[in-house]
Amino acid sequence: MKISRESTDWLLLAGFCGFLFFFGLAYFGLIGADEPRYAQVAREMLARHDWITPTLGGKPWLEKPPLYYWQAILAYSIFGVSDWAARLPSAIDATLMVVVTYLFLKRFRPGFQLDGALMTASAAGIVGFARAASTDMPLAAMFTIVMLAWYAWYESGSRGYLAIFYCFLALGTLAKGPLAPLLAAIVIVIFAVVKSDYSLLWRTLWIPGVLLFCAVALPWYVAVQMKNPEFFRIFILQHNLARFGTNLYRHKEPFWYYIPVVLLGLVPWTVFVAASLVETIRVWWAERREMLASDDALNAFLVIWILVPALFFSLSQSKLPGYIVPALPAGTLLLSEYVRRRTADSDRPSFYLIVLHSIVAVSPIVPALMVQYIVLQHRIPWGRAAAISFGFAATLAIGIACTLRSRLALGTLRFVTLVPVVLAIAAILRLGSAALDSTLSVRPLANEISHLENKPLPLAVAGVSREIEFGLAFYRNQIIGRYEQGEIPAVEHLVVAPEGSQTAIAKQVAGRRVSYLGSFAPQGLDYYWVSAAGTPSGH
Repeated sequence: MKISRESTDWLLLAGFCGFLFFFGLAYFGLIGADEPRYAQVAREMLARHDWITPTLGGKPWLEKPPLYYWQAILAYSIFGVSDWAARLPSAIDATLMVVVTYLFLKRFRPGFQLDGALMTASAAGIVGFARAASTDMPLAAMFTIVMLAWYAWYESGSRGYLAIFYCFLALGTLAKGPLAPLLAAIVIVIFAVVKSDYSLLWRTLWIPGVLLFCAVALPWYVAVQMKNPEFFRIFILQHNLARFGTNLYRHKEPFWYYIPVVLLGLVPWTVFVAASLVETIRVWWAERREMLASDDALNAFLVIWILVPALFFSLSQSKLPGYIVPALPAGTLLLSEYVRRRTADSDRPSFYLIVLHSIVAVSPIVPALMVQYIVLQHRIPWGRAAAISFGFAATLAIGIACTLRSRLALGTLRFVTLVPVVLAIAAILRLGSAALDSTLSVRPLANEISHLENKPLPLAVAGVSREIEFGLAFYRNQIIGRYEQGEIPAVEHLVVAPEGSQTAIAKQVAGRRVSYLGSFAPQGLDYYWVSAAGTPSGH
């Protein structure tokens, strides 16, 4: 039985998305402050059967809208509460984004839909945030569908696409707030201006679509404001306006910060995306009228799409890598258009471009193979292991370069470049998961503490990072007191602190017994037992 090309495409998409986004989600625990915090918020909402007010430690946590929390609640309801279930929403959203990318290209740029979809799926920034319990991938996926639906409407005139545009614009607003409609509006306005077609703006403001947007997005905003009168101040004024205009949350970075972030986020496709971006801007500038009147208008739209988020967040006083994820699919789509044009013209890229691409494409291989040393020693030690890693990467780069210089040229770009992507991810999961778990997640620490307990005890922290506090809150599923804020339990409890803190802890709980229980060396932590208040220190 012969398998059709479309069936093969779907099998490849399923296989790559399954590996890139879902495989090994539980290999290491939740990392950083955001992952365990968002995961715990969803767990508390599920426990209270409350779909309106996000809470953390029983108190309203109004920093983000609820889309990720709703998705995590559904995952918990089906699979139970776990770290990998907390990451499922992002993996599913990334898969949806890739599928929609495939369908868009199949409908409007047939022949290269698999290239565009797999390039999007395998970009480093997409893979990384697809495997994280955060709000970044839900926003990126919704925003990508918004942009593709709008352009599909622009090119076809079908209002069905405009309805999809407004529906997913509302979901984007539920993912991270007013950012989605703001960025979409800026992209569309700039596109209309450069095309000198201002009627696009009025035709986009389709009343049934606006009503659909309001029906999907507004009910939660109205409900949460009614239940929590402080919501507008906290969410809009603090976590949107103040976050953008001030360094309130201490994420200050230089103006050019997103240049390297975007370049790294597009690995392994960075070189050809940059080449396609430069070529598109050059052609656009030289032949503006002809380009915008032709099918190449998509290229202009993609350039605007990738530049607007990068420039917008460069102006922000608060910068984090996840902010730029909505721009990355525009880069890989621009590359798929570049490949389509060059393949149709039988135009081979330059030798230097191929060599540079091959080097960048295999660059993750070395840190992936040496991930244990990087995580544990914060360096790559020179020796046999490093020599083998560099030698393997060099051999792979030569193979990619030779393949791309053959008569097949860009027709093989997709698959030869996916080889180092798959190898790098497999190496990280196989070789580095234990080191990542022990040094960046508190999951093993929480397990150690649980094995020592005869009964569940309250837990506090002293002098440790917020990452450790939020991680313990999720893995222990309890409110964590912080000594520095005077949150010292009066009852018998445990406390986690930096190594050698027993004397400092004893001073803060004067008159109470403090017993050393153990250490968690990978993160330089000790944990202690503290008696209840009123218990003599000598008994």
